Amino acid sequence: MSTVTADAETSALETEWKTLAIAGGIVAILGILAAALPFVTGIAMTYLVGSLLVLGGFVHGSRAVAARGQTGTLWQLTLAAVSVLGGIAALVNPIVGLLTLTLLVIAYLFADAVVELGTALRMGRDSGRGWIAASGALSLVLAVLLLAGFPADAVWVVGLAVGVNLFVTGLSMIAVAYGGRRLAHDVTPPAGESRSA
Repeated sequence: MSTVTADAETSALETEWKTLAIAGGIVAILGILAAALPFVTGIAMTYLVGSLLVLGGFVHGSRAVAARGQTGTLWQLTLAAVSVLGGIAALVNPIVGLLTLTLLVIAYLFADAVVELGTALRMGRDSGRGWIAASGALSLVLAVLLLAGFPADAVWVVGLAVGVNLFVTGLSMIAVAYGGRRLAHDVTPPAGESRSA
């Protein structure tokens, strides 16, 4: 990133920090609502994922039809059909879709645990090793707990995960905004000019 670009981004943040803070507040409130209504959020996510699978399958299929005769066209059509069928299944029965999404969250947590614990082992005595190992261990514990509670936990896992993610994202936006506000107030004006608030 060039100095000019960095300066332009800093200048924009100094003048637009209020907008970013308001947007962050809205995202955080949406996160609280999503976490407070995890089942509703989970069902909504199932409908969203199902719709995206259907749309993606049709786009993928149309591309495969347009490129017929090329190597792998049959596989591309098969993948498109699987995507469309999976999306329709999620839309027709969102509870089954929610169970599937919960299994994906559990699989992600297991994969994250393996990667982070493996990274911590390879780091030797490097700085930050303990934090990475702790994060991996936490992911592993969460995955085991969710798997032990499956399928009953499916009614809240996805919704809560989305809510927490939105809440943390909103808080980080607010933190960045107030960092930009501090930049705007910490700038010392040239001699002879008054500081503007």
